[in-house]
Amino acid sequence: MKIIDRYILTSYLKIFFSFFFILMFIFIIQIIWVFIDDLAGKEVDFEIIFKFLLYYSPKLLPLVVPLTVLLASIMTFGNLSEQYELAAIKSSGLSLFRSMRSIIAVNLVLCIGMFFIANSLIPFAEFKSYNLRKNLAKVKPALAISEGVFSDINNMNIKVEKKYGPDDNLLEDIIIHQNTYNSKNTLVIKAESGELKSKESSEILQLILNNGKRYEEIQTSTRPNNKQVSPHSLVTFEKYIMNIDLSEFNQVDFNDEKFNNTFRMQNISQLKFSIDSLSKNLGFRYKNFSKNFYTRTGISNFTRNARTDNSYKDSILYTTYHKHLKDYPRKKRSDIINDALNLTNGHVQVLVSQKDNFFVKEKIVNLHKSNLYDKYAIGFASIILFFVGAPLGAIIRKGGIGLPMVISLILFLTYHFIGTFSRNAAEDGSIDAFIGSIIPNAVMLPLGIYLIIRASSDKSILNFDKILNPFRLFLTKISSLKLRFNRKDEQN
Repeated sequence: MKIIDRYILTSYLKIFFSFFFILMFIFIIQIIWVFIDDLAGKEVDFEIIFKFLLYYSPKLLPLVVPLTVLLASIMTFGNLSEQYELAAIKSSGLSLFRSMRSIIAVNLVLCIGMFFIANSLIPFAEFKSYNLRKNLAKVKPALAISEGVFSDINNMNIKVEKKYGPDDNLLEDIIIHQNTYNSKNTLVIKAESGELKSKESSEILQLILNNGKRYEEIQTSTRPNNKQVSPHSLVTFEKYIMNIDLSEFNQVDFNDEKFNNTFRMQNISQLKFSIDSLSKNLGFRYKNFSKNFYTRTGISNFTRNARTDNSYKDSILYTTYHKHLKDYPRKKRSDIINDALNLTNGHVQVLVSQKDNFFVKEKIVNLHKSNLYDKYAIGFASIILFFVGAPLGAIIRKGGIGLPMVISLILFLTYHFIGTFSRNAAEDGSIDAFIGSIIPNAVMLPLGIYLIIRASSDKSILNFDKILNPFRLFLTKISSLKLRFNRKDEQN
């Protein structure tokens, strides 16, 4: 390696690693802030918290590494340009692209590494962090009850609309579903308010419910013919006390890893298999629903029973078939029309309901596809942002952490927001998942090529003189015309 290549590469790597560790530290602090409710007040060991942060850190690399590359490239070539070192390099016969050769090689290696990180390390870290979070939620189930969603505690699903009080132990608008041994929901309790009480030395969590109703379906050996007359009990109460056994929660195994079915935990081969299976299943559901819906409308029976022979076609009845309602009394006609309207409205409601169901299933498939294509897009992000940052630093001719920091943050936020919007559109099915993943890189790559061309020819980002020159000529003509009119007026 030549001295000039070693010097540029050393300058780049010093800035890269410095800001990489700074940004990782900032994002880790942000993780602690986001998941403070999962970690604080649960008396977990520092080792468990360290594992949680360690498992979550790889998921930050797709954000931290591209930002670090962009920032380091702008600052490196900004310093070289500000100190006229880049001008000396060009005067020696080396082009801008030649001076970037050593850093390009490093970033190509980084791209390959990011691809393997996205394909192997991030799914593994997601698997570990997801299971660890599930186990952390079991340490203190009182803290595991979240607002607005159903939370699993033992064999119960508890939902509260609001938690308040000094320890968030006061609850409002409570709904409890309790499952039996055969996973059937036979007991439902709803209360206006409640309170959680527990002692440090006790393994019993006491839930006191106020002003509610308790509905329980009674299981019998004989199955009733009508579900509406199933035996059940309904009790209204002013105060109801439930004792929740916490003995199982006090023996949490943090090494338990039974959750392994989310798309973020899968590598490329697993995602391809899941996409194929989900797509086939979705296609089967579409076909099955269309067949059942067509049968339910009764059109098939109408077509089968209709007469289509030539003698019928030649008859007067066939030519006036669209007026068949006239064969019925007036009252009967309205009944037929009302029945047809009710049947049509029922079919419309089925279609609307099934549309939402299919939308969720299509979104799951799109999420798998987006996650698959993102693994490739993450690999190219570093080299593309380097091609944007290096010539931009040479053009602005500023080093340090002032202007380069501002410009890199603006560019990265633009890149990140474009990626977020495109991926959301891909999840909803508005655009193809592949297009949604490559749009950020597709936007930045032409920008990088344009900046390299401008920096190689020692030109600014935009030639403002060329842009403003037509306006200047127009203003000059206007001013000259005003002078002519003023002279004519003076002569007159």
